Amino acid sequence: MRVDKIHYQARKNKWLGYFAIFCRITLALGFIPSGMQKILGERFTVLAVNHPMGNFLDAFFHTGYYYTFVGIMQVLAAILLLIPRTVSIGAFIYFPIILNICILSLSVRFDGSQITSPLMVCAVLFLLCWDYHKFKKIFPFNHNISKQDLPTKDELTKKFPFKFFAGVLAVILLVVFHTRIFYTILPRNTLSDCTTQCHDKNDKSCIDFCECIHKEGKSLEKCLEEFDKRN
Repeated sequence: MRVDKIHYQARKNKWLGYFAIFCRITLALGFIPSGMQKILGERFTVLAVNHPMGNFLDAFFHTGYYYTFVGIMQVLAAILLLIPRTVSIGAFIYFPIILNICILSLSVRFDGSQITSPLMVCAVLFLLCWDYHKFKKIFPFNHNISKQDLPTKDELTKKFPFKFFAGVLAVILLVVFHTRIFYTILPRNTLSDCTTQCHDKNDKSCIDFCECIHKEGKSLEKCLEEFDKRN
């Protein structure tokens, strides 16, 4: 295919190879500091809450371990970009994160990353194109090439995979257990929905928690802290 020829010729150019290395290093440097701030539980910015981006980041900070998780994924993507064998994986992880940051920055007109985030998106796209030969078979225009590596209809076994579906059932039960039983109390979507958890209508600590969320507008972390003190 012509795309393969273009890609092959591009990889023969040593200056493009140097540029790929430059992109890997600068992208990694862009994510490691911000990712470590999240992992360490520090606020990412000192913007005022009434600022559109400041309001978003303040809410983001109060999401608990989701905030930490994003930081871990940022640092992981950065480290994978620095290792030659794992550049493609790093770029795949990096791309949705930076694309989300880019769209957010443009939508709220945030000066801090209004220019840098689109450039970072372009840099990641370049790295993905640079390693096109590693994952070209997933695209529909390479369907015939990919088909050669898959088993034919005659080669497919009719044996029912009991172990696999037992694992699927175990995962479903684990998710249901975690979401429905693991948490002591949930904020739910409305005040009335939240109070349905209060089996005893005189359970003041439960009702206070619901009002803390839906009436007082405090953070989940703060309301949970007050709830735990009452119990």
